[in-house]
Amino acid sequence: MTSKVICIVLGGGQGSRLSPLTATRSKPAVPIAGKYRLVDIPISNCLHSGITRIYVLTQFNSASLNKHIKNTYHFSSFSDAFVDILAAEQTPSSVAWFQGTADAVRQSLHHLAVHEFDYVLILSGDQLYQMDFEEMITHHIDNQAEISIATIPVHANDVPGFGILKTDDSGLINAFIEKPKKDFESWASEVSDEMKAAGRLYLASMGIYMFNRKTLYDLLEGNERTDFGKEIIPQSIDNHKVLSYQYEGYWTDIGTIPSFFEANLGLTDDIPQFNLFDKNHIFTRARMLPPSKISGTRLDKTIIADGCIINASEISHSIIGIRTRVGLETIIESCYVMGSDNYQTLEQIEESRLSNSPIMGIGDRCHIKNAIIDKNTYIGNDVQINCGEKLEDGDYGTHTVQDGIVVIKKRAIIPNGTII
Repeated sequence: MTSKVICIVLGGGQGSRLSPLTATRSKPAVPIAGKYRLVDIPISNCLHSGITRIYVLTQFNSASLNKHIKNTYHFSSFSDAFVDILAAEQTPSSVAWFQGTADAVRQSLHHLAVHEFDYVLILSGDQLYQMDFEEMITHHIDNQAEISIATIPVHANDVPGFGILKTDDSGLINAFIEKPKKDFESWASEVSDEMKAAGRLYLASMGIYMFNRKTLYDLLEGNERTDFGKEIIPQSIDNHKVLSYQYEGYWTDIGTIPSFFEANLGLTDDIPQFNLFDKNHIFTRARMLPPSKISGTRLDKTIIADGCIINASEISHSIIGIRTRVGLETIIESCYVMGSDNYQTLEQIEESRLSNSPIMGIGDRCHIKNAIIDKNTYIGNDVQINCGEKLEDGDYGTHTVQDGIVVIKKRAIIPNGTII
């Protein structure tokens, strides 16, 4: 059945809610868990489900994402499998950029036309979850649905943040409401006993859609509707068979700095909700990096990626990304350090030391808490970050503060002795 499916991963818009991490890269290219990219999550779910024809749609800061896709997803020349980028492009029939999720798919339909397929799976590029799409496809076909929407039961406190769907006893969706703020008690749907016990009675759309080929073309052609969640789906409920596929595993939308930070640090739990050590591992770029070297460091609930040189005194509740260098007597608490794209040579390190300027990575005697350190940063010696009074939200040049989380920008230079 998966051979009849083609997948489209939506790369998202400018990703302003994830700024400054999206200042120079598209949202799907943002590093996660120290060695992966966000786009690796939906692609890995597809590959483990037997879906091997995947397009990734993007239009903002796409160079980094293009490079990652090109260097990562290689298939046999005897296979029809592919993971390709479709960037927004001007054509004789369309001179505008993507205006929304539905418009992005509409403008890309001519690329799909060269393939044989019966179903289109549409995914978001900024979510963390593990799902077997083959089960969703089977559910869709067995129930003769025209559209299937993956839904997750949520608590009443979470309802205002989601599009909420109402189902009948057979699982068909008969109503939709976008982010209701009050008086939504009547929108509870039938869920499992486990979800009822947890108070998760409302079905939220996960932004994961399955369309029959003909249905998708009929809904997109001959009109200017631009968004699936706000227009296409709500307007299809009355005259199409729209089915809910309930998913009860871990799923989170990581489109904001706080949710991104929380999702990453959650991976350090003893038994994390998102299991990196599952048999359905995440595919990513295979790097020929040396193992990490750690000297005199106390580690607690910490993930350390490949190629690091760690001399810190203590690292706790943190993720340390690839090629990270951390100096002597440094303490790192509740941080996501993304790492570096390359190593400095011994000559470059010596030149920096002679000029009393920071070298790439984190220097000696630093204390850093509740921070995201983007790639290729230069943090000097004796730097303190987020160790004093609560910081005001804002952009401060080399860094931003959001909800008490300090984000050190990519390639930022933080001089010796700086206190943030």
